Amino acid sequence: MSEDLIARLAYLGLLLIALGAWVLVEYRGRLGAALRAGMAWALIFVALLAGYGLWQDVRQELAPAQAVVQDGQIEVPRARDGHFYLTLEIDGTPVRFLADTGATSVVLSQADARRLGIEPETLAFHGEAITANGPVRTARVRLGQVTLGPFTEPGLRAWVNEGPMETSLLGMDFLRRFRIAIADDRMLLSR
Repeated sequence: MSEDLIARLAYLGLLLIALGAWVLVEYRGRLGAALRAGMAWALIFVALLAGYGLWQDVRQELAPAQAVVQDGQIEVPRARDGHFYLTLEIDGTPVRFLADTGATSVVLSQADARRLGIEPETLAFHGEAITANGPVRTARVRLGQVTLGPFTEPGLRAWVNEGPMETSLLGMDFLRRFRIAIADDRMLLSR
């Protein structure tokens, strides 16, 4: 055992001794009450562990994530809202996108742009995009290394939207680089 592990075990032992001493003083003459309280706390602890374990299992059903399957094919499950979401790494920062085959370009929300180190306040919003909510001004940016599963694209062109957006959009400028198939509530991307 390493010295660090021995020190941690000694510290844990001291904590257990202190807790045991407190229980003996607090419940002196009432050993049955101490055992009931200890069992109640043990059951609460076990319930919390079971709840955490169940959450790990259920989380995939509630918010399914993309996965790389055989031959580098990327499988994206349909979300509860009916859309497909992909997480791309842009210069090492994960960014969640709504896959939008009706959009021409890759469009970043201002919040995602900030996460990538792009300050929207410093951009020149000279472009314009026509959206379902009407026209919005856009600013052109160039992203660094963009990674989706085993695939990497350098220097991807994108736009930052001046209007409010909850989620960044992954348009055909990026998606056209893949063969896209949709079947059984799954989007399959391959090259």
